[in-house]
Amino acid sequence: MIGVLLAAGFALVFVLIGTPVAIKTLRSKNYGQNVREDGPRAHFVKSGTPTMGGLVIIAGAIIAYLLAHVRPDGFVPFSESGLLALATIAAMGLLGFVDDYIKISRRRSLGLNKRTKFLGQLIIAVGFAVLSNYTQAVQEISFVRPLGVPLGIDLNVLFVGWIFIIMSATSNGVNLADGLDGLACGSGALVMVAYVVIAFWQGRHSCLLVSQSGCYQAPHSLDLAIVAASMLGATAGFLWWNAAPAKIFMGDTGSFALGGAMAVLAILTNTQLLLIVLGGLYVVEVSSVVMQVISFRLFRKRVFLMAPIHHHFELRGWPEFTVIVRFWILAGLGVAFALGLFYAEFIAVGGVD
Repeated sequence: MIGVLLAAGFALVFVLIGTPVAIKTLRSKNYGQNVREDGPRAHFVKSGTPTMGGLVIIAGAIIAYLLAHVRPDGFVPFSESGLLALATIAAMGLLGFVDDYIKISRRRSLGLNKRTKFLGQLIIAVGFAVLSNYTQAVQEISFVRPLGVPLGIDLNVLFVGWIFIIMSATSNGVNLADGLDGLACGSGALVMVAYVVIAFWQGRHSCLLVSQSGCYQAPHSLDLAIVAASMLGATAGFLWWNAAPAKIFMGDTGSFALGGAMAVLAILTNTQLLLIVLGGLYVVEVSSVVMQVISFRLFRKRVFLMAPIHHHFELRGWPEFTVIVRFWILAGLGVAFALGLFYAEFIAVGGVD
């Protein structure tokens, strides 16, 4: 618990202090956001707002994770899963950074094309899959714990494909939600709260023998709780400056890193399918875009005034801050329901609270 508190505290303080420095630096270099021309007109005033703030989130999370292992009674060793999770988060952030840099350098709202993004996510997924095979050997579909549906006895294409689907879905889902000030950051912080609880709970109820009732085979969960706490503190600190009206945007650098964090934590804590409930808001955002595209291509009709769905409500006359708060509420309900399912499963299999 001490490590979790230290990680969240260090990350929060670092990002709270570091973000204004980043804002000043990004402004001096003229690294501002290019607003999409077909977006809501109310967003045009946001053009030029410093972007790529996700770099501060990533830096804060990494530094906090490292410092949380330094205790008065000595140094606490890192876990392989914790280091793998952070490396993957950083790699996803790097992919987003390249996308942001292209947008800024070319002065347009489009960066990497879809194929290049998916290729980058696939490469990261392959690297994560290979390395995770040597840490926790995660090769099964899971809800709250493995369901007994293997994706292969040995590392294979099916496993890599499953990892890629999760990483691509989460990173693009968070990216789509990052269209209003603080929406993705605030909802992402809520998901990180859930993973602090889940990972810490698994660590406190872990065991070595599968036959032990209710326990989890999660040797690195306590360290993963520190990773989640680091991301929680970093996103909460960034939200202070990203809340409407935003002084800085996280950009694809931040949304890819935050989505990547959700993916790796879901995989390493064996809560892959539970993430659908935890990240219900992102499922809604992605689904609205898919529905819009399919409807327009097949019937030449739009389901929503604009997709993702948060823009639909803006065009219906909802103030931006109203949309943000109501979507935060939806995100919070998804997180609360998912934690309820997590605990209910623990009790159902014979766990002791």
